[in-house]
Amino acid sequence: MPSEEPLSEATKVYYILFYEVVDDYVNRRVPFREAHLEHAAKEHDRGHLVMAGAFANPVDGAALVFRAENPSVVEDFAREDPYVTNGLVTNWHVREWTVVLGGDQ
Repeated sequence: MPSEEPLSEATKVYYILFYEVVDDYVNRRVPFREAHLEHAAKEHDRGHLVMAGAFANPVDGAALVFRAENPSVVEDFAREDPYVTNGLVTNWHVREWTVVLGGDQ
């Protein structure tokens, strides 16, 4: 479970969580969308989830940008995400991201 404590700016690193999704994802996500958005809102409120959204044309995945002390915050989020637990996400992985423009360096 992610920490409830806010992290110091000096210890935070950016990570991107990549999702690959099932065919007809847009329609199949409907029953789980509210729970997914609530799950994401909690991480946003904790200061971990910076931005997120599905890819477009085609909608074949999504990217979620986190700022956290370590990748386990992101991995825990994915493991508990209703889209993952209900089989809408076929594969996911986390990459550390070096931000050179923008962000809060």
